[in-house]
Amino acid sequence: MNLTPLALAQQPADGVAGWAAGLVDTMGGPGAGLAIALENLFPPLPSEIILPLTGFAAGQGVLSLASALFWTTLGSVVGAVALYWIGVLFGRERMHRIWARLPLVKASDLVRTEEWFARHGAKAVFLGRMVPIFRSLVSVPAGVERMPMPLFIVLTTLGSLVWNSVLVVAGYWLGDRWDVVETYVGVLSKVVLVLAVAAFAAYVAVRLRGRSGAQHRRTS
Repeated sequence: MNLTPLALAQQPADGVAGWAAGLVDTMGGPGAGLAIALENLFPPLPSEIILPLTGFAAGQGVLSLASALFWTTLGSVVGAVALYWIGVLFGRERMHRIWARLPLVKASDLVRTEEWFARHGAKAVFLGRMVPIFRSLVSVPAGVERMPMPLFIVLTTLGSLVWNSVLVVAGYWLGDRWDVVETYVGVLSKVVLVLAVAAFAAYVAVRLRGRSGAQHRRTS
């Protein structure tokens, strides 16, 4: 493997990008895989930086494009499986106990969520790999609901391969402009986050309105 330093063309020196560049420079493909495995475990680490940067490194000869895709996808699967086992260890009964103590929620809400995941869990795991933020979080309910591990790994591998390929190849073709990918995916991440917050706020508002109405009926 030709470990050509990324410094040949605008190597990032600090922050997440500098850390990821250092891993790829030092370890090649396994370094990229390690970075993405950690990104799955700690969603604040942005794949929209790590993956295009890995593609850029492939364009500089630090590793091959095939190696970049293989190791980043393997890293995605390893990180997802770790989160899956956290869901397994957390367990359905503990989830129900914690849920019962939360305000503004009902036991029936969690039951409906479980029923939804039972019907659509495969699509959620596959498509969730291509949605910023949720690409990591979706592994936990898969573990809580004990999705068969072989199915989970296959869906995670396919979904991660699609997401990783788009961002790695983009970084490969853009060269030292790889950070353009971060700009566009970062906007998408913010949109997803805003929609999630808005949906949660609407849910809370509906619950509060329902409780207020119930109390009014009891006092009248």
